[in-house]
Amino acid sequence: MQHEDTLLQISTMMALLDGVFESETRYESILPGHDFGIGTFDHLDGEMIGFDGFFYQLRSDGSARPLDPETTTPFCSLTRFVPEQSLSVKQTMTKADFEHWLSEQLSTVNSFYAVRIEGRFSEVKTRTVVRQEKPFRPITEAVATQSARTFEQIDGTLAGYFTPRFGHGIAVAGYHLHFIDQERSGGGHVFDYTVQDVTVTFEEKPRLDLRLPTTEAYRQADLESHDIEKEIQIAEG
Repeated sequence: MQHEDTLLQISTMMALLDGVFESETRYESILPGHDFGIGTFDHLDGEMIGFDGFFYQLRSDGSARPLDPETTTPFCSLTRFVPEQSLSVKQTMTKADFEHWLSEQLSTVNSFYAVRIEGRFSEVKTRTVVRQEKPFRPITEAVATQSARTFEQIDGTLAGYFTPRFGHGIAVAGYHLHFIDQERSGGGHVFDYTVQDVTVTFEEKPRLDLRLPTTEAYRQADLESHDIEKEIQIAEG
């Protein structure tokens, strides 16, 4: 039985760094019981964002469409989101200032959190990697094909997670967020933003259900020789 305070994660950021972009895990097998999450798709074919039980695929052509449950994912994080706190921010704050402030609101920075930020943003900068084909390159090379987009004076939702420092490599330490606009027409992985008038809700997730791949590509992957700090910085923008 999955507890509501559990964060389910498929694979690790380290596996993505090494180019493990295929999986046998279909979304339809892991979505039941979850209504919130972020992730990607096999071949890095877009970004996934979900909240309120609705999940979307954000592609490099700028489009957004409802997630096809039969698609597979090499990396994603899902949970049941029951917000513990709701806070309003009605002033312009950069990503750095906002995340510093938000971390001070957390009861501890030594746990995982689901985070949702909704409202008006002065700016949101996103990127989405173009679908990759075999032979797969490491993600630090794959992001060279990314499609970048800047949204200005936009209403929408940032959704994602806060990962404690010790989880770097399992996920991305700090805040890992995806964005979709209010019309559900576009978005992507977020690498910068400025809030203007938003509501932020979050929930601590003290349980981590980590499911490692059983594919041969994962079993043969080199997860030991990476410069985690440098490569995740490149991958995350």
